[in-house]
Amino acid sequence: MNFFFEVLIGGLLSGVMYALVAIGFVLIYKASGVFNFAQGAMVFFAALTCVGIIDKFGVSIWLAIPLTIVVMIALGLAIERIVLRPLVNQPEITLFMATIGLAFFIEGLAQLLWGSQVHKLDLPIDDVPIPFLLDNYNIIVSQFDVTAAGICAVLVTALALLFSKTKVGRALRAVADDHQAALAVGIPLQQIWAVVWAVAGLVALVAGLLWGARNGVQFALTFIALKALPVLILGGFTSVPGAIVGGLIIGASEKLAEVYIGPMVGGGIEGWFPYVLALLFLLVRPEGLFGEKIIRRI
Repeated sequence: MNFFFEVLIGGLLSGVMYALVAIGFVLIYKASGVFNFAQGAMVFFAALTCVGIIDKFGVSIWLAIPLTIVVMIALGLAIERIVLRPLVNQPEITLFMATIGLAFFIEGLAQLLWGSQVHKLDLPIDDVPIPFLLDNYNIIVSQFDVTAAGICAVLVTALALLFSKTKVGRALRAVADDHQAALAVGIPLQQIWAVVWAVAGLVALVAGLLWGARNGVQFALTFIALKALPVLILGGFTSVPGAIVGGLIIGASEKLAEVYIGPMVGGGIEGWFPYVLALLFLLVRPEGLFGEKIIRRI
């Protein structure tokens, strides 16, 4: 039983980090109604920029992080001004194709600026078992995972409150429903998009630092975003709470499946089980647990 709880807790902690990546998708989708294919590239760009500043200029991580925040905000604002603003009121497929182009551009820019080699990122968090759980319950849970999950939980909670309790959040929901109507009632569409993309850049930075410290800062970080797809399908593309719940479900289920089902079907189940779960969920509730049902009148 102790081993079960060890696997479950580990999965839930990973799920919180998946939820953070999914939040970046939710923010952009709520603002523009389009899936942001470039979110994974932004995670990679943020992590690589941070370690690049540390390596190139010899500064501490405490200085590199604020500098990277400035860079990510500037990147988000530039994306809104140069790419999205000219595409206001264009079909959603046009915006989606624009984010695909952005993904390749951001990936290339990151490697052009800082190189393509794998970097090690050391955060001041020890990756050691928590003594209390190990000594009293014989459960191995990493202190790094708990701290990372705590950071993600604080950020996700702050974002949920920001977009559900503030004027910006109400404007965001109006923009997501209808760009033209939002403009007609005086909502500054460009400003809302700028804020959302800047916040998405900050989310990408936190996700990039945590996943980069765990797996190394490398191009593979771009694929972390793919793990957010099942999270979004389960939770709903428009719901911040849904991203949290979906992340916890995906994180826990993939770990439990790897340990208890993996030996019966072969290794690697952790990589594809979340997508099978999401596919089955689509058949039952396509809009997700917290997503809004789309009703079309004809």
